[in-house]
Amino acid sequence: MSEVNKPPGSVICLQNVYKTFRGGRDVVLKGVSLDFPKGKLTYILGSSGAGKSVLLKHILGLLKPDSGEVWVSGQDITKLKGKKLADHRLVFGMLFQNAALFDDMNIFENVAFPLREHTKMPESKITEKVTKSLSILGMTTGYDKYPNELSGGMRKRVGLARAIIREPSILLYDEPTTGLDPVTRTTVDELIEKLKRELRLTSIVISHDIPSALLLADFIAFLHNGEIVFWGTPEEFRNATHPAICGFLKAEERTVLALRQ
Repeated sequence: MSEVNKPPGSVICLQNVYKTFRGGRDVVLKGVSLDFPKGKLTYILGSSGAGKSVLLKHILGLLKPDSGEVWVSGQDITKLKGKKLADHRLVFGMLFQNAALFDDMNIFENVAFPLREHTKMPESKITEKVTKSLSILGMTTGYDKYPNELSGGMRKRVGLARAIIREPSILLYDEPTTGLDPVTRTTVDELIEKLKRELRLTSIVISHDIPSALLLADFIAFLHNGEIVFWGTPEEFRNATHPAICGFLKAEERTVLALRQ
């Protein structure tokens, strides 16, 4: 834990969070304490099964810890229930791993869905906001197309447009580049960088994509065996000495070398 520092000015703060499953036999989070600085992009890296998705579900309030606190925008969401918790979740925008678009809705209706579901906004205003969100992500036409007519990169654009349509203060990404070809992965990285630059939201990316993290992150946290063993800048991550991080970086280097041969 010597490589873990405390970031300044956090909008999300996990304090000593423990989580187990199967009656305590599976220990997933072991006293995680982690702050996310306001307006910054933080990557949470770790191998498969490290607990990254479980951590994200605690931030969203989808899971409650066995013990510990999860503070989001000044509220300990472990104390919230029902409508209060549902209302508080509106501070989040979320890009799911597969974009999670509705197959029977076209692009426009997919992006408009959160506004129709959570507001009584007039149709003219909905049209204005959908157009603005899609335009930010480089989509100015073709709003009548359906998800099965879109490439992987375009699906991500639509998913991101839907994630920002309500102007959230926190944007979450769940494995945004997993399973994508190199060209599409570069496109998604560019979209994340664009939103980081233009909207300046507090953003969290759950991933095991080291190149993207080193390129885009303001800060990187590394989750290993249910514990945060590193928090710092990408440059500090490159020079980290924790054995799990060294192994993670070496595995990435071997993959890059194999691709070049």
